[in-house]
Amino acid sequence: MNFPATHEVFNQVPDLEPYGAADDPALLEGLRREGASWAEDEVRELGALAGTARAQDWGRLANEYPPVLHTHDRYGHRADEVEFHPHWHDLMTVAVENGLHAAPWRDPRPGAHVARAAKFYVWGHTDAGHMCPISMTYAAIPALRHNAELAERYEPLLAAPHYDFGLREPSTKRGLIAGMSMTEKQGGSDVRANTTTATPNADGSYTIVGHKWFTSAPMSDLFLTLAQTEHGPSCFLLPRVLPDGTRNAIRIQRLKDKLGNKSNASSEIEYENAIGWLVGPEGRGINTIIEMVNMTRLDCVIGSAVNMRVATLRAVHHARHRKAFGALLVDQPLMRNVLSDLVVESDAATTMMMRLAGATDRAAGDEQEAALRRIALAVTKYWVCKRAPAVAAEALECLGGNGYAEESGMPRLYRESPLMSIWEGSGNVAALDALRAMARQPDTVEAFFTEVRLAEGADPRLDSAIARIGKELADLEDAEYRARRVVELMALALQGAQLVRHGHPAVAEAFCRSRLDDDWGIAMGTLPTGVDTAAILDRV
Repeated sequence: MNFPATHEVFNQVPDLEPYGAADDPALLEGLRREGASWAEDEVRELGALAGTARAQDWGRLANEYPPVLHTHDRYGHRADEVEFHPHWHDLMTVAVENGLHAAPWRDPRPGAHVARAAKFYVWGHTDAGHMCPISMTYAAIPALRHNAELAERYEPLLAAPHYDFGLREPSTKRGLIAGMSMTEKQGGSDVRANTTTATPNADGSYTIVGHKWFTSAPMSDLFLTLAQTEHGPSCFLLPRVLPDGTRNAIRIQRLKDKLGNKSNASSEIEYENAIGWLVGPEGRGINTIIEMVNMTRLDCVIGSAVNMRVATLRAVHHARHRKAFGALLVDQPLMRNVLSDLVVESDAATTMMMRLAGATDRAAGDEQEAALRRIALAVTKYWVCKRAPAVAAEALECLGGNGYAEESGMPRLYRESPLMSIWEGSGNVAALDALRAMARQPDTVEAFFTEVRLAEGADPRLDSAIARIGKELADLEDAEYRARRVVELMALALQGAQLVRHGHPAVAEAFCRSRLDDDWGIAMGTLPTGVDTAAILDRV
């Protein structure tokens, strides 16, 4: 019996994979400009792996089969173990072996943080969830150095290029992963409201009692946590297994059912007379962890930048192969406007991300760079992380109904996109932190204007924006009410200055005409006429 051929597949888009995640002009230009050209081959090699179907499947399966909590074993004993999909461990192994968790601390050569940022970015093409424990380990080491004895014991293992999963006493392992346990149900970002307590013991340790509302990666080997002593909030290190080999009393109550970031286990935990050691002076816990917060904020910017890049890459790829109304989508004027707008947003985020990584490298020996990093990180964290959901939504729409299907990968990007704006301080916290930095450290204001004025005279719209910022900062009335408005303008000026100086001329022109000259609509795809879309789309 002959049946009609009703299922001939045509006008569908070929798989993007394999592709080079490091084939990204804004990334590579920043890598060279910020002093890490020595790492380009390594970044390209990791990017090639990230773009394989195999690595992409690792990320997909780790999200489709999320972690499972086992609070007790079959005999009723406390287990407090989280079971992961095997590909979670593959993702972690590659990340650690490539130094994404700690390479700059192990080999602090010039450009080390830039190289690490670029690798974090390209490997982020696979999965965002496992980058959380990688980021926390990277950020934990500067905080841990506030206790020289603990740093001497644990830093070599935290920086080791070995992923050694399992419940064992830390000193017996080839490498360690660190987590953070800061926020509580009654306080959230207001960690001074924490109620967890720490009581000193005769042997120099402390007994920790309390409930933590958000503890990601609860299978980490070590945790930095905040608890109240008689002197105020203090920072402590808690190993999951104590030096005598017994399990620390860290009880996992449940895993969070989150919007996205499914591959990563985020939990609520209870400290039932857990044992910890003080890191930094009592009552100075906030100051002790502030460097850790700054490091993870940099990774929030990187995470948002890579989310935008992957979304844009998939949207442009789709448009170059899909026909509608007799022509490829990419050749249709309105779609070119949308795609170009996405590329401009992505390039601006990546270019600024690399500048911040460069400032991180130079901050230790350069007061200007340290002050710039302080203000620019808060400002950029606010704005770039806010832009990621808009880019993800618009890129998804470029694929139409195909983009709304899970198989496209776009829904996972969309669900992931709001997280970076919440982690390490939501929008209001980041905006107010920028104001606080300017009030308490006036040199940050000077550093900001020094940076953006390096581009003075190159574009009149940028010059006008810089002048407007000066007027906004001169008037402190209702400063908190206007915080988002001021910080947004500062972020746009920083991005514009970087693009004018270092970006592709077509991208810089489109950015300044749209973002800084009010010739831009509310939705993406509202770039003004005359923009060189061909040159912009060549960036993908």
